[in-house]
Amino acid sequence: MVDVGPISGTLPDLLRLATVPVFGVLAYRDIRTRRIDSITWVPLTLLGVLLLGVEWQRAAAAGGTDLRVFVLTTAISVGFVVSLAYVFHFLGAFGGADARALMTIAVLYPSYPGYVGGEVLSVAGVTIPVGDPAPVAVLSFTILTNAVAWGIAYPLLLAARNGAMGHVSKRMFVGVPVRWDAVPETHGKLLDSGSRGIGERLRALVYPRGTGLDLDAVRMYLRWRGATLAELRDDPDRFRDPDSLPDEPNDPTDGAVDLDVATDGGEPVDDVDGVEEAVAAEPAAADTDHDESDIDPWGAAAFLDDIEGDAYGTSPARLREGLDRLTTEEWLWVTPGIPFLVPVFLGLVAAFVYGDLLVGLLRVLGLV
Repeated sequence: MVDVGPISGTLPDLLRLATVPVFGVLAYRDIRTRRIDSITWVPLTLLGVLLLGVEWQRAAAAGGTDLRVFVLTTAISVGFVVSLAYVFHFLGAFGGADARALMTIAVLYPSYPGYVGGEVLSVAGVTIPVGDPAPVAVLSFTILTNAVAWGIAYPLLLAARNGAMGHVSKRMFVGVPVRWDAVPETHGKLLDSGSRGIGERLRALVYPRGTGLDLDAVRMYLRWRGATLAELRDDPDRFRDPDSLPDEPNDPTDGAVDLDVATDGGEPVDDVDGVEEAVAAEPAAADTDHDESDIDPWGAAAFLDDIEGDAYGTSPARLREGLDRLTTEEWLWVTPGIPFLVPVFLGLVAAFVYGDLLVGLLRVLGLV
């Protein structure tokens, strides 16, 4: 047993507890920038591997039940949760940072604190977690289910926020109204024009990469063609003409609001001033030799053909529809789409302090 003031537990337990604030900082950064550099997860993963090595030695020395529990929980955490994160990323439900975060958690938090040797983690005399244990004693899996529980509560919290501000609409559970001139500084996805039902809008919260026009893609488009949203609104007919596209498009960047951050797996944008100047630049003069049979409103198809990648799953039709609305409507509903790291961090704190939120809820309802 390791004693540190009012806190006691095994050394791996205490080191894992010390990493919780790190995830809090990362969640806050993800809210502000929606960008987490992939190198961030390397030291946390290495720490998890090191702690697994220490606990392996302890469990192997104890043998018997301790060794079997260690092998089982580690196998489920690393084998199942890592595979689940990869599958979600492959299907497009998770971004790269989301998948890496879950994989890191699987390695760093395979088991509840103190399961080796019967020791417990105690803070000021209170044993944690204080709630009922999960049916499967794998901490990373509990963190994931807790994150899902927070995600389920999010539409209700969003509706309460909108209701308090007087924004009562059937969209109040999935989005917030944003004035057009705030869009260039806003994270999220542009909600569809209203032809889709509430079920499909809720899908944007569960499967955010598959629905709506990502506002990062809008920023990429504006930077690529060297124009601001205000300029498009001032003369939409001109900018709808694909002949107004610049002869030499600018670097679209990755669409980040804050350009002075590294992209997920990419490099920081160093020449911020240069990009800002490109955004303010005038498009090239229209070419009168336009072939009417090749009309491409807004140059959306040309933009997607020219850039690397898919601009967050954007299609030419979706980009055209979004630009039509951005240049004609004063207020637009945007799905803020909380970064996955936020419910993960809340789920992590809840797992350490309470345990499994879903098990607790089912117990309150008398279902378990």
